[in-house]
Amino acid sequence: MADTSARGVSPDVPEPIAPRRLKVGVLTFHRCINYGSYWQARALVEGLRARGHDAELLDHDCPQVRYAELRCAFQPLLPQRSPRSDFPLYAEKARRVLAAADALPCSPRFPLDRPDLLDGYDAIVVGSDEVWNMHHPWYGGKAIFYGDGLPAERLVSYAASFGNHDASEGLHHWWADKLRRFTAISVRDGNSRAMLRRSLDAEPELVLDPVLQFPPKKPPEPARDDDTKPYVAVYGHSFPAWYGEAVRAFARQRGYRLVSIGYRNDWADEQRIGAGPLEFARLIANAASVATNFFHGCVFALLNSRPFAAVSSAYRSNKLRDLVAAVGAERRLVSGPGQGSEIAGHLATPLSPMVAARIASLRQNSNRYLAHALG
Repeated sequence: MADTSARGVSPDVPEPIAPRRLKVGVLTFHRCINYGSYWQARALVEGLRARGHDAELLDHDCPQVRYAELRCAFQPLLPQRSPRSDFPLYAEKARRVLAAADALPCSPRFPLDRPDLLDGYDAIVVGSDEVWNMHHPWYGGKAIFYGDGLPAERLVSYAASFGNHDASEGLHHWWADKLRRFTAISVRDGNSRAMLRRSLDAEPELVLDPVLQFPPKKPPEPARDDDTKPYVAVYGHSFPAWYGEAVRAFARQRGYRLVSIGYRNDWADEQRIGAGPLEFARLIANAASVATNFFHGCVFALLNSRPFAAVSSAYRSNKLRDLVAAVGAERRLVSGPGQGSEIAGHLATPLSPMVAARIASLRQNSNRYLAHALG
């Protein structure tokens, strides 16, 4: 037996065994032309690699999905049509997002309906994003996200979501039976937790979105001189008129510019429609405050401790509500004109220290889950 006394270890206590390096595939919506989809995919892969695993994105492809993504990228405001003058800007955004996705660690590309062409993995992690949302306009009902045909010793979900597929609608037993094959399941919102509690009679772990769990490196300082002056970052589209008016009134009172990122909002002072995902992260990080109706608008505001005011929408109501509830920032989510007078206060007031404490606690829980799920 080796002499362990010099290292201060009792000879009858076994030394800790380092976690086995696993080959891990990550299955998510990594090629959506959307900043949040890119960042959650990148953060999860980088986070798993930092834990010592050989992680890569499963690079699925489908012509119909590619067409739907591009159509949505150029006409994100439907039924209101984008002006043709915006098409070059939306094209630039799409190029930047897809180029950033191309730079991530990926498997060989394979057809979405042929996961059997993949090499085997020790584990495949499904998530984050709305991977189980049956109402998703082009990914809904794709069995691969429920584990079908995935060549892995172990199926795990991390921060998966049913999106706007409400728990009250239930989940058909055919899909629920597929999820029973997972060795470990975690979700990122209360609606998804309620869905699985009802459909599987199970209590899945509630974990952080990968961007909050594995924070990206701090973005660089502003690249443009005018970005050193205070501004409100506007992220999202199709905002209610009363919300835009309240945000604009706040900005005028403070002498701030309104900078709309990734989408046209005519009530903003400046349109950064063609921004790439790195520019998006920088603009949120350096903003005085954030006005958003998107999930990852809230996530990046929380990540950078930026004051924010979020407004609920029908498509995103579940995930916005559950995110702010999980971190103790419920009051920053408004839903109707009667709360318009509160928006200025939310945009001006720093986040409570309790929010950071909640995130830290959830981060610990998420780490424990991953350690268990991946052995």
